[in-house]
Amino acid sequence: MISSVRGPVLSIALDHAVIEVGGLGYAVLATPTTLASLRRGTEAMLHTALIVREDSMTLFGFTDPDARQLFGLLLTVSGIGPKIALATLAVLEPDKLRAALAEGNTSMLTQVPGIGRKGAERLIIELRDKVGALTSGTPGPETSADAELVRAQVTEALLGLGFAAKAAEQAVDAVLAKAVPDPGRPRDTAFVLRQALTSLGRKR
Repeated sequence: MISSVRGPVLSIALDHAVIEVGGLGYAVLATPTTLASLRRGTEAMLHTALIVREDSMTLFGFTDPDARQLFGLLLTVSGIGPKIALATLAVLEPDKLRAALAEGNTSMLTQVPGIGRKGAERLIIELRDKVGALTSGTPGPETSADAELVRAQVTEALLGLGFAAKAAEQAVDAVLAKAVPDPGRPRDTAFVLRQALTSLGRKR
């Protein structure tokens, strides 16, 4: 795998730059922000991800390893290809993307071309725990208000994924009524949503 490239910038286009490495010119796709930081004729170093397909080998470049790591995480989500993953990082900087995923902010995620509400919900479900919560500390006791907020958020998410209102509400109530399987783990939105989806999936 080509994890980075370093060399003089030969040319810069709207969606990629060509960087010379060992006498070879590598076309590297990148976000507009990354491309704007490059200068033709000067040396540049980009962290890269190589995507290999049957008919192509494409390099994607990033100014820091954090962005490359998020790019790789985005690709693990069903329906998210390299172009949408790169577009996500073009619209949302790494910190903003982590915040959107951790907070379940679908409105922010749907600003990305190619990501609709269902796609945003899928990103949150699959990546929220992987990017980690932005706040730390031990959660306090769960209150009825907390449970109602989680219930409302998860039900709304299930409706957005196409489930019927009655089925969604029953699945969420069933999850909330159960004891937390992992001691000390709060029944947060992502956890309840995953459990409800599992329950609804078995009934299909």
